[in-house]
Amino acid sequence: MKVGVKDNYKESYSSQYSKETEGWRELGAIKKVKNILEITKGYIFKRVLEVGAGDGSILRFLSNEEFSSELYAVEISKSGLLQIESKKIKNLVSVQLFDGYQLPFEDKYFDLVILTHVLEHVEHERLLLREIHRVTQKLVIEVPKDYRSGAENKIKHFLSYGHINIYTPTLLKFLLLTERFKILNESYKIYDKEIYLFMKKDLITKLKAYLIYYGKLILSNVPLDYFRFKFINTITLLLDAENDEVEIFKS
Repeated sequence: MKVGVKDNYKESYSSQYSKETEGWRELGAIKKVKNILEITKGYIFKRVLEVGAGDGSILRFLSNEEFSSELYAVEISKSGLLQIESKKIKNLVSVQLFDGYQLPFEDKYFDLVILTHVLEHVEHERLLLREIHRVTQKLVIEVPKDYRSGAENKIKHFLSYGHINIYTPTLLKFLLLTERFKILNESYKIYDKEIYLFMKKDLITKLKAYLIYYGKLILSNVPLDYFRFKFINTITLLLDAENDEVEIFKS
């Protein structure tokens, strides 16, 4: 049986890539690019693929930073593909539609794959990770830290964002290690202040946003992982796709 992204999923994500949501997506992309640049500092990548590239904001910012001489994108949404093409991104070699799981590239074709805020949307996450493992030397992955006590009572909230998987740092690392990735670097952050303040126009909501931001900033820097992981917003990992120590799932 061929596995792919369901049509209703594609339609849902297609509606996200419009001019009306561009400001919010670009604000999020700025933070994601900061995290990518920080966690890959000291590495040089010639060929870089973004899987689930959305509207291309991340690739555009990375191109402006001269992150790589060859950038590639795959995306499930036609509207996302059109947005990427409209940005005329320097160093973008190709942008292609894909079925969500099969990547149209040779083995180990890329120095780096970027998978940021995608895996939480993926129905068959291990299948996608195995395909990424096949085509790349290294992987940067970022997911939101959605897990919290009582998460099972907030299913409608998570589904409103298309999040069908939730992670903690430990669960994400366990998943990646059992798919034969090796962890090279890890980072745990809260969102930038501008994200907390986005669309907050009156004084009361602004003050509330400031309190939440600075409270999380303090608590997420406590030097006790068990405690600070309760307050982080994002988990970012740099991984090597050459971990032969785990033999659970053989090709």
